[in-house]
Amino acid sequence: MDDKNVEMKSYGVGVPDDSDQSHQHVSDETPTARGRRGGTARDEQEMAYFGKEQQLKRNFGFWSIAGFVCSLLSTWEGLFAAFLYGFQNGGPAGLVYGFIFAWLGSLAVVASLAEMASMMPLSGGQYHWVSILAPGRWAKFLSYTTGWLTVIAWQAGQASVAFLAASIIQGMVVLNHDSYVPTRWQGTLIFYALIFVIVFINTFLARWLPKIEALILIFHVVGFFAIMIPLVYLAPHGSAKDVFVTFVNAGGWSSDGLSWFVGIVTSVFAFLGADSACHMSEEIHNASTVVPNVMMFSLLLNGVLGFSMLIAILFCLGSIDDALATPTGFPFIEIFLQATNSRGGATVMTCIVMLLMAAASIGVMATASRMLWAFARDNGVPFSNQLGRVHESSALPLYSILVCTITSLLLALINIGSSAAFNAIVSITTASFFTSYAIPTAMLLHKRLRNDPVKDNIHWGPWKMGPILGPVVNVCALIYSVIAMFFSFWPSTATVTLQTMNWSALIWGGVIIFSVVFYVVRGRHNYKWPIVDPIRRNQ
Repeated sequence: MDDKNVEMKSYGVGVPDDSDQSHQHVSDETPTARGRRGGTARDEQEMAYFGKEQQLKRNFGFWSIAGFVCSLLSTWEGLFAAFLYGFQNGGPAGLVYGFIFAWLGSLAVVASLAEMASMMPLSGGQYHWVSILAPGRWAKFLSYTTGWLTVIAWQAGQASVAFLAASIIQGMVVLNHDSYVPTRWQGTLIFYALIFVIVFINTFLARWLPKIEALILIFHVVGFFAIMIPLVYLAPHGSAKDVFVTFVNAGGWSSDGLSWFVGIVTSVFAFLGADSACHMSEEIHNASTVVPNVMMFSLLLNGVLGFSMLIAILFCLGSIDDALATPTGFPFIEIFLQATNSRGGATVMTCIVMLLMAAASIGVMATASRMLWAFARDNGVPFSNQLGRVHESSALPLYSILVCTITSLLLALINIGSSAAFNAIVSITTASFFTSYAIPTAMLLHKRLRNDPVKDNIHWGPWKMGPILGPVVNVCALIYSVIAMFFSFWPSTATVTLQTMNWSALIWGGVIIFSVVFYVVRGRHNYKWPIVDPIRRNQ
């Protein structure tokens, strides 16, 4: 243990007494234990164990970070936005069973991530976990590659979620003004306006962000009922056979089963991003306990809301042909119009979805900036000295927030020239996320199955699944991750053009190649990664 203490002290980090190394034995309830940035004694010990100093303020508690994650996941809202893809490939029955499959698979993935977040509650998330759990000769390379995948996934996610909200605004204008013809440059300008509001909230209103997120959680639940009640009450209802038996294979695939797998992307998208809590760990009180609990709570709550809303909208479809042919670009807007028989009513319902999608973008930017900052802190990206800085008075990674903002603005410019090119770039989100989930999960499973008393003496956190349930959940998580990632590369139709082709496989491969080349050229020399050598020296 002495060599680990020496290395930590060389980083200027205080090391707790050797007699109290477990998570469970540290008081996390005593107010006097809070440090200058709001951390408890447990938080400080966990940071020190991995050689990190507390630089960000710990302002989030359970309910505020729950609002953050629930709104970012935007499960029932996301189902509306991505409804068309799953309806064309699977139909009503495919959406129902695809949602159940994605919900169970996501629970396995999130439980695996939650266990590692409890072990290592650091903002770097996946790449930190890989650096500790991977075999020695591969750990640095895999950690670096995972870091880049996660950074790029969140940057693409920021652009895609905000642009979705901007597109819904254009859809509402089309709904209310028959003569309006939406253009790409107008969508980009709306996107810019949303981004500037999001940046304002993440900087000037950052001290109130926990309270804002708690209010968004209330809006997330109240908005659900504000749409569910009029939809179910006013819309004509279909039969149970229409919902639970009817499959659609509009993509022209060789079988309904293959079409269903292609269409599960809708439900996969609805649960994407639960690792956001991990990247906010260094701003959460008692992170090793709160983060995993919030991740599971958010997935359970959003799953219930999402499944209920999916059943409601499938029973209240009305004219399917009109919904699919709507000039708004979003079938759910036409469904709202048919249900209420009022443009005003449909506009109000759509506005709720749009506002919640915009609220999700607030959390996405916060998460993306913390992930970039954490990776820069370990010298993983160019200009790490600047991007790894924290503004002293605000305790915010302002340079990282600025880079996230510029990245989104530049990506949106691509949309003016070609929406297909823009969609191709942001489509890598699903594959990049699931790759970053699968690598640490596989490393954890490997250690569990090997179970060497010396090499696999894991520093467990307070939230753990145990030696029996843990491996089963890890295997299920890996199977689901591979399936979700594989079918995220497929286009929506069997016959493709340059416009309808899914280019995410090419972009994802390019990201992998970039991270490998960048590692060889720069990363292996400059990437300092978390303090892991003494922790895992016996592996």
